[in-house]
Amino acid sequence: MSSLKDRLRADLTAAIKGRDEVRSSTLRMVLTAVTNAEVAGKEAKELTDDDIVGVLSSEAKKRREAAVAFEDGNRPEMAAKERAEAEVLADYLPQQLSVEEIAEIVTAAVAQVGAAGEGMRAMGKVMGVVQPQVKGRADGAAVAAEVRRQLG
Repeated sequence: MSSLKDRLRADLTAAIKGRDEVRSSTLRMVLTAVTNAEVAGKEAKELTDDDIVGVLSSEAKKRREAAVAFEDGNRPEMAAKERAEAEVLADYLPQQLSVEEIAEIVTAAVAQVGAAGEGMRAMGKVMGVVQPQVKGRADGAAVAAEVRRQLG
């Protein structure tokens, strides 16, 4: 069993004992998402820590998007709840990359694939090199925006 899944379960138990409603509900939701990912497809499989980080990343992205939607819909109390859940999830994700670090990775990838003069046609090649390096550590939209900016 993965150590991250064990940590999530132990933290859920601690949150329940400590009567931390937001943390316990968020961890329950994440563990459910992990279980769903394990049984998805033709046969069940045990997720690795990297796979679980991927599930956590997608759940965190859902929370960010929901918070923005609630803000736009004039529902600040629901937006605050979504942001609180996103903060809980952030505790289990790797340290996020800064804008400068993303720019450095993209610059190196552009040089690696020789896409400097190709423009937007090379976006797929560059993203293919960049994505494995930033997986779980940067928002895909931010990475894509930086690639677009550098490719011109």
